Amino acid sequence: MNPVIPYGRQYITTEDIEAVISVLKSDTITQGPAIKEFEDLFADYIGVKYAVAVSNGTAALHLCALALDVSKGQKVITTPITFAASANCVRYCGGEVVFSDIDPETYLLDIEKVKTLLANSPKGTYKGIIPVDFAGRAFNLEAFKELAYEYELWMIEDACHAPGGYFLDSALQQQKCGSGKFADLAIFSFHPVKHIACGEGGMITTNNKALYEKLLMLRSHGITKDQASFMNPLDWASSNAITSPDADYPGWYMEMQELGYNYRLTDFQAALGISQLSRINWSLERRREIADRYANAFKGREWLLGQSGSVPGHSYHLYIIEVKNRLGLYNYLRTHNIFAQVHYIPTHLMPYYKQFGWKEGDMPFAENYYKHCLSLPMYPTLSDEEQSFVIQSILKFYE
Repeated sequence: MNPVIPYGRQYITTEDIEAVISVLKSDTITQGPAIKEFEDLFADYIGVKYAVAVSNGTAALHLCALALDVSKGQKVITTPITFAASANCVRYCGGEVVFSDIDPETYLLDIEKVKTLLANSPKGTYKGIIPVDFAGRAFNLEAFKELAYEYELWMIEDACHAPGGYFLDSALQQQKCGSGKFADLAIFSFHPVKHIACGEGGMITTNNKALYEKLLMLRSHGITKDQASFMNPLDWASSNAITSPDADYPGWYMEMQELGYNYRLTDFQAALGISQLSRINWSLERRREIADRYANAFKGREWLLGQSGSVPGHSYHLYIIEVKNRLGLYNYLRTHNIFAQVHYIPTHLMPYYKQFGWKEGDMPFAENYYKHCLSLPMYPTLSDEEQSFVIQSILKFYE
């Protein structure tokens, strides 16, 4: 039997293990210095002012929705081809999710369809947009920023699949995913199959200081220890009659000023993230090599209906092909220990969202994509021999 080849796999090195052990031997394994170090390094890599580490990508999305004051009845636009969390964060806050169809060439939210959606409703109907850098392909957020500005919408970039991804702006300059130049907030995931593996974990990036400070509070129960922002008077907080204007609040004092959550990342997860981040350029280069090999191997095949390569700026969390007889190929590959996967079942057709009136036929391009899509093994430690075996198995199936 051939060894198992999954669609994604983490890569943990000796250096990663030593970084985690070092933190485990230290005095602080949570709420310690490794968190801020990871945030600063990640912000520097992305090219953004602020980064907030959190427990996972879903927590990151939820905190973004809270920070932007999503509330009951507010309508937010997103894509049906994404993990459910991209939409669920709106529902957590009581908002209404409005799906818009994808561009069948890019698999990303189609800006023309969003324009039509906005133009056919009174201004103010929608509050925000959550575009997703699906599979690692970077959204052209410059164009979406203009649309968001016109309709007074905020924007959360779901970049979970795309650290290191970029698009070319109108001046042909590379714009990295999550840079904060276009979206109000961006989020990343550090799930094991992602580019940076922390076991679980996430990051929010922004250039907005007010949003950054709100996120820090919401991440940790809505509690602050910042004396300058305290609301209760000093004499009450200290239980003494303080008369000096220069007196400080006592060291124990803190205030819960918002209804927050415990969405913190641990220091040993941050240490793993720091170590993984140091290899991200190698990971991206290797993923793009793998994508090129797939693209060249399948180009022009009669059974191929579409594929996601090779695209400049794509960070290739996933490599997706669209094929005839997808179920047959999926099952055939599994008999050879090749565990391809499907990303994703259209979110609007999940039973939870169907209760709001969404039905088959609402998103024809997304639904057609789902009928044919298959994610092939894509991770930097996939060997040339393993990839060749995947390619030859697919070709043999269609012979």
